Amino acid sequence: MAGRRVFITGTAGFIGFHLARLLLSEGFVIHGYDGMTDYYDVRLKQRRHAMLAQNEGFGATEAMLEDFETLRSAVESFRPDIIVHLAAQAGVRYSLENPRAYIDANIVGTFNVMECARAVPVQHLLMASTSSVYGANEEMPFRETDKADTPLTIYAATKKAGEAMGHSYAHIYGLPTTMFRFFTVYGPWGRPDMALFKFTRGILEGTPIDIYNHGEMWRDFTYVDDLARGIRLLIDTVPPLPGARDEAVPGDSLSPAAPFRVVNIGNSDKVRLLDFVDAIEAEIGRKAIRNYLPMQAGDVPATWADAALIQSLTGFRPATPFREGVARFVAWYRDYYGR
Repeated sequence: MAGRRVFITGTAGFIGFHLARLLLSEGFVIHGYDGMTDYYDVRLKQRRHAMLAQNEGFGATEAMLEDFETLRSAVESFRPDIIVHLAAQAGVRYSLENPRAYIDANIVGTFNVMECARAVPVQHLLMASTSSVYGANEEMPFRETDKADTPLTIYAATKKAGEAMGHSYAHIYGLPTTMFRFFTVYGPWGRPDMALFKFTRGILEGTPIDIYNHGEMWRDFTYVDDLARGIRLLIDTVPPLPGARDEAVPGDSLSPAAPFRVVNIGNSDKVRLLDFVDAIEAEIGRKAIRNYLPMQAGDVPATWADAALIQSLTGFRPATPFREGVARFVAWYRDYYGR
């Protein structure tokens, strides 16, 4: 349905940019909200926003999530049908250095977004969570109905808290809410703190790349366009109220007490980190200088999504092969940085 109004937090970020671009191409009207923090190169964020601003259906507010009055004013002025909350303090490793940033952005900021969604009210609130909430779980692939009570970092803990807060608002206010758990997202316009970005830069510059746990790690690499498509389809997959449900979808994570659902968005394929590095080397045509290191605190040896639920709900599941996604990223990196 063209012309629907979507308020997206984090539109200058990696995932928010790709989602906004996709929705704009389908005729949605978008208002972005981003704090433009200096966690990584702000010029990259400014470039993303400038590209989105070329579409007349896009407007934006630059402010922090913790600034409730500015956030509320932006939401009330725009009157969205849907809110997609992507903005967050990201990064597992940075949460060991600056945990307070995660409390401020991911808990206080998320609460502020939920308050705005309740006040409008919106037809559907969608909020980003992470595979990190599965924490110390060892049984894989991870399913949405698995317990997620053992987070290993403050980042994961704040995301789990966001899920719990979302459920409470869905129950108290009848606010349809979908939480989507991302896995290892990669692709063009990515974050410089992520492995693919660091590996590509290091190989091109001939500097060592750090490979943790001696490369014996597995990740469910999810191409960013697949992720954006999954979110787009979930916008139309509104969790029903408990008293208004048809026949249950097998493995559904719908709450028995609220219009609330959790959905994995991942490739359902775990890739060995060393194979990922090999793919980058093959695309660049140069070998990496590999600096093998032990596992970092708070990291996990493997992530792997069960993607059956998103396929049951939308008919879609991410499927871009990692070598194809790596090739697209390296091409973008060479173009953007003139390498």
